[in-house]
Amino acid sequence: MELNWTTFALEIINFLALLWILKRFLYRPVLQTLAERRAGIERTLAEARASEAQAAAMQQQFAGRLADWEQEKAKARQDFAAELASERTRQMAALATELASERERSAAQDAHRQATQRRELAAQASTEARQFASKLLARLAGPELEERLVQLFSEELAALPEEHLGAVRAGQNGDGRGMVSSAFALSAGQRQQLSDAIETRLGKTLVLDFVVDPSLLAGARLTLGAWQLDFSLAGELGVFSEAANRG
Repeated sequence: MELNWTTFALEIINFLALLWILKRFLYRPVLQTLAERRAGIERTLAEARASEAQAAAMQQQFAGRLADWEQEKAKARQDFAAELASERTRQMAALATELASERERSAAQDAHRQATQRRELAAQASTEARQFASKLLARLAGPELEERLVQLFSEELAALPEEHLGAVRAGQNGDGRGMVSSAFALSAGQRQQLSDAIETRLGKTLVLDFVVDPSLLAGARLTLGAWQLDFSLAGELGVFSEAANRG
C-alpha cells in the first residue's frame, strides 16, 4: 500500500481544524458551564456553611438563653420559697398574736365574770346579813337599848375630832335650828341630855326638833343643815352594807 502524503497532510489539517472547532465552540462553553456550576456549588456550600454557622450560633444562643432561664427559674423558686417562708412566719406571728390577744380577752372576761360573781355573791351575802341583822336588832331594839344608844350618841358627839367641827358648824346653815330623830320617843330627860351635849360640843345654842323615825330601829340621828351625825342601828347597818359591797 502506497502512502499518499497529500491525503495524510489533509487529514492532519482536518484533525487540527476539528480540534480548533471543538476547542472554540464546544470545550470553552463546557468549561464555562462547569466553572459556573462549580461557582454555584461553592456559593451553595458557602451558604450552607453560613447557615450551619448561624444554626450553631442560634443553638449556642438558645443554650445560653436556656441556661439563663434555668437560673431565673431557680432564682424565682428560691425567691418564692423565701417569700413563702416569710409569709408563713408572718402568718404564724399574727396567729400567735391573735391567740395571745384572745387568751388575754378570755382571761379578762373570766376575771370580770368572776369579779362580777364575787360582787353579786358579796352583795347577796350582805343583803342576807343585813336582813338577818335587821331582824335580829329589830327584835333586840327597845327603850332600854334606845337609852343606851342615846347615851353613846352623847359620848360619840363629845369625842368627835375638832377637825370635823368646822364642817358641822358650816352645816348649821346659820338658822340655829337642828333635828334629832330617834326610833322611839325620847323622854324629857333624854332630850335635855342631848341638847346639852350638842350645845356644849358646838358652843352655840340651837333650837332642836325631836321627831320619831321607826326606820332607825334604835338610836338617834342629828341633822344640822346638810350635815348628819348618825348613831342608829339602821345607819350602822347601812355602813356595814356599803363596806360589804365595796369589799
